Amino acid sequence: PGLSYTWIFNNNSLDLQEDGRRFVSQETGNLYLAKVEPWDVGNYTCVVTNVEAQQSVGGPPTPLTLRSDGVMGEYEPKIEVHFPETTYAEKGSSVRLECFALGK
Repeated sequence: PGLSYTWIFNNNSLDLQEDGRRFVSQETGNLYLAKVEPWDVGNYTCVVTNVEAQQSVGGPPTPLTLRSDGVMGEYEPKIEVHFPETTYAEKGSSVRLECFALGK
């Protein structure tokens, strides 16, 4: 609840506002990329911010490389986010639910 997740790509903040290929889950902090391109290769670092304390900590960089054999796995369509059985909200408040799928 009090945490926010962002990602750094090669020492630059990822601006995901108008990027339909990349998504950061604010539930798990995971970064998801659709249709990886050669320019996506590099180092990705997750930064977790405690919003209330206004403190941030970064994890170790994770390198992304492309497979040289060109093999792409086949994936059954599935919903990747698991929702709790019940979501509570105050009357008049806004609720944001994350839902996205994998598949090929």
